[in-house]
Amino acid sequence: MNRVITKNWLGKNRVCRGARTQKGATLIEVLISLLILSIGLLGMTGLQTVSLRNTQSAYLRTQASIASNDIVERIRANQQGVEASSYDANAGAVTAACNAIAGCTAAQLAANDIAEWNAALAAGLPSGVGIVCADSSPEDGTPAAPACDGLGNLFAVKIWWDEDRDGAAEKLFSLSFRP
Repeated sequence: MNRVITKNWLGKNRVCRGARTQKGATLIEVLISLLILSIGLLGMTGLQTVSLRNTQSAYLRTQASIASNDIVERIRANQQGVEASSYDANAGAVTAACNAIAGCTAAQLAANDIAEWNAALAAGLPSGVGIVCADSSPEDGTPAAPACDGLGNLFAVKIWWDEDRDGAAEKLFSLSFRP
C-alpha cells in the first residue's frame, strides 16, 4: 500500500493511506479542453464568414444607391429630356458631342447619360444592369424583363446585380422619384 506524507495548513505532517498517483487524467482534461476550444473557434469562424458576407452585401447595396442617385441627378439636370420622355426605357447610346463644348440635344444627352450610367453599373457592381422607366410598381421585374408599365408620373430606377456571384443578377434595388 502506498503512503503519501503531506503537510496540512498548520504545518503538521499528515499521512494519506491508499493514495495512488493519477495516470492519464490530465491528458483527458487537456483533450476535452482542446475539443471545447476547437468548437468555439469553429463558431467564431462561422460568425466571421457571415459578417464578411453581410458587409459585402451592404457595400453592393450602397453602390447601387449611389448609382441610382447619380442617374436621378442627371435626369433632373435635363428637364427638356424628361419632358420629351427621352429617359423612359432608353437603352442608351454614347454621343461624343455631349462631352464637348458644342454640346448635344436633350434626347442625345439622355441617351448618353443612360449609356454612361450603365457602364458605371457594369464596372461597379457584379453583373450590374439598370433601367430608368415610368412604372407604377417599381419592385418587380428582372434584368431581361424589367416590367415597366409606363403608368403614372413617377419614374423608377431599377438596378440588378449578382450578389452571390452565381452568374444571375437577381438582387434588385429600386428607387421611385418624380423628376
